[in-house]
Formats: sequence, structure tokens, C-alpha cells
Amino acid sequence: MKALIQRVKKASVSISGELYSEIGAGILVFLGVEKGDEKLNAEKLADKIAKLRIFEDDNEKMNHSLIDIGGEILIVSQFTLCGDCKKGTRPSFDKSAPPEVAEKLYEYFIEQLKTLNISVKTGKFRTMMEVSLINDGPVTFMIEK
Repeated sequence: MKALIQRVKKASVSISGELYSEIGAGILVFLGVEKGDEKLNAEKLADKIAKLRIFEDDNEKMNHSLIDIGGEILIVSQFTLCGDCKKGTRPSFDKSAPPEVAEKLYEYFIEQLKTLNISVKTGKFRTMMEVSLINDGPVTFMIEK
């Protein structure tokens, strides 16, 4: 599993021009599911993201996690994170999990975060979405589990 995470002041997802979901301060997660990923990957990734200390304390040091600040999380499925651009000029998506498998792990990942008492919002799987955000920092990390 791959997650591109961004610390945000706010973020939202719109579908067909209509607001679908939005969050305030927290983390925007673009989640890619690869062939071979399992529930254990989702569990480890959810735990890592929830506890990653990327929010500043009073001394402007990254010492607080999403849980510490009571922040929200917006999860957007993004199979293109699994794209391989090493050869040629057209990405290969051979590493991406089939949609049926990816959707189950995406949903499981969401449930894992909810068990940590985090306010979780999502995009809509297999849907063209417009994502808006105000990146805080900017602070962006790629995490793989």
C-alpha cells in the first residue's frame, strides 16, 4: 500500500461539481493499493498515519500526531500512485490491485482509522473526483507499507 499524505488546513472532495465531503485541519490521504497488499498492510499504514508526528508543538517542532491534535482525515483512493513510469512515456498500472480487491482494502483501511476515534471522511471509490486543499506547510510525505 502506498499513501501520499499532506498536512492540510482544510480539504474537500467534489463529485460532478457537488461537494461530497470535507475536513478542517488534519491529513489528506491519497491511497494506492497494490497487488499483494493484505489487511496487515492496511492496519500498519493506518496506525502509522494516525500516530505520525507531523503537527507542530508550541516550539514549532513536529511533535504532535493527528490523534494528539484531534484532527480529521480525508481519504481518497488513488490507483495512479501504483503507476510505474520507469519505461517509456505511458505509465504502467500492472502493480495496481484489481478494483474489487483494492476497494475492500480501501474500506478496511478506513475502518482501521475509525477504530482510533479519528473523524474520517472519504472520497468515492472508482469515481472521478475533484480534490481541493490548502496544504499546511507544505508538509507532504510518501508512506509505503
